[in-house]
Amino acid sequence: MIMKKVLLAFTIVSVFAACNGKPKDAVVVVDTMAIRQKAILDEQVRVKTETDARIKAETDERNRLAAARRSAASNHNHRTTSSTGTRNVGTSSNPSNSGSGTATEAPARRGMSSAAKGAIIGGAGGAIAGGIIGKNAKGAIIGGVVGAGTGYTIGRARDRKTGRVIRN
Repeated sequence: MIMKKVLLAFTIVSVFAACNGKPKDAVVVVDTMAIRQKAILDEQVRVKTETDARIKAETDERNRLAAARRSAASNHNHRTTSSTGTRNVGTSSNPSNSGSGTATEAPARRGMSSAAKGAIIGGAGGAIAGGIIGKNAKGAIIGGVVGAGTGYTIGRARDRKTGRVIRN
């Protein structure tokens, strides 16, 4: 009988200890939400930092290219003519003394500009569209001219964006 009373008392104490009134799941859900929100904020900060670093690097590169172009243009404008021909007064390391021409070297070729590509593609597309719509050579010529002009304008804007052309 004593054993039954002890067992009953132990069971009652165990039940009360297990049911302390705090919902443990609610605490876990709140902590999970806080962790998710912190992870989202950390990701947003990381993306913003990477984007800012990329934009700064691109801006620095554009500024460096613009300075190099201005320097090259400045050196180009400082030419003088002598009795032996044209020579560069700038920082050229091998001036021409033969009197046969200029001492400056041609700038490195960078391929076809976007303006030229746009004019070619626009002209071809416009000529095809004008020929189909007008059903004669006159329509093709007009379409080619309009397409080339439009393509050149779009390509020139792209050249300005990439820094190939500097607006005066």
